[in-house]
Amino acid sequence: MPRADRERQMMTIAEAVFAERGYAATSMDEIADRVGVSKPMIYEYFGSKEGLLVACIRQVRTELREQTAQSVIGARSPEEALRSGLQAFFRFTDDHRRSWELLLRTETAVVGPAAVAEIETARQEQIQLHIALFSAYMPDTDQRSLEAAAEILVGACERLSVWYVRHDDVTPEQAAEHIMRMTWFGLRGELAHQDDHPQ
Repeated sequence: MPRADRERQMMTIAEAVFAERGYAATSMDEIADRVGVSKPMIYEYFGSKEGLLVACIRQVRTELREQTAQSVIGARSPEEALRSGLQAFFRFTDDHRRSWELLLRTETAVVGPAAVAEIETARQEQIQLHIALFSAYMPDTDQRSLEAAAEILVGACERLSVWYVRHDDVTPEQAAEHIMRMTWFGLRGELAHQDDHPQ
């Protein structure tokens, strides 16, 4: 098997094991056994258990960034863009539930700094996407207010996703509406303020 394909196979299986057991309880022996390779081969590819976890998280955050960024292309209004982005976020948790469990269940107290940094990078990428989106529709809003709004939105999404994955009867659209109801009023007020007081 080509190295790139073998690496993806290792990451796919490792992602499932990490999500099932949590980082601390996962053994490299089990991952190697499920992949059908020797444990030294996994170390050769990823260096350590944390290195393997970091590679898995990096793949998750890349997919999440790409899907949420694509979802707002062509939006005709800020409300439509925000709703589309939120629906894409919750759809991601549906389509990649193991990946999302991996991010949610990674215990920052037991993993190393590289994994913690990778998780925070995933959050920051979503924050920067929201800041860019808000800036496009609210160009006169000061940067600090945009940053605060993005932090609030990402934090709300992350916490609601914990609730969301426990409720199979809730759709991505319904989850997105919960966030919209809690956040859109404030953002809409800021847009109206700019329309009433053009620079």
